[in-house]
Amino acid sequence: MATINVYEQYFSAQAEYNGVARHGALVMLIADSEAGNIRYEAAVSFFPHNQDDDFAVSYDAYFSKVLFESAGRRSKKREQALMEEFRQHIDELAEAIGGKVLWDKPLREERRG
Repeated sequence: MATINVYEQYFSAQAEYNGVARHGALVMLIADSEAGNIRYEAAVSFFPHNQDDDFAVSYDAYFSKVLFESAGRRSKKREQALMEEFRQHIDELAEAIGGKVLWDKPLREERRG
């Protein structure tokens, strides 16, 4: 099994979960391949981010959604198509807990794998 974050980036956020205010979010597009199958999921983890250098991600506020699952392998074309609707999926996950990712306030540059 090979799991890789195709895309990940930290953003400012607004959420409260388990009684803790969350001011940061790590968003990810994750590819998981095993035995000739591929699965992509969108995921977001809200974390406190109480100081500018606080990137300690707490996984109690982690939410994900499977976007694609089928026989096959990674595809750059498919990943590009998934990225086009990625923010919409993350927004849906965030709204489900009353949270919001502030897309116009990145905390770090994006990373692609």
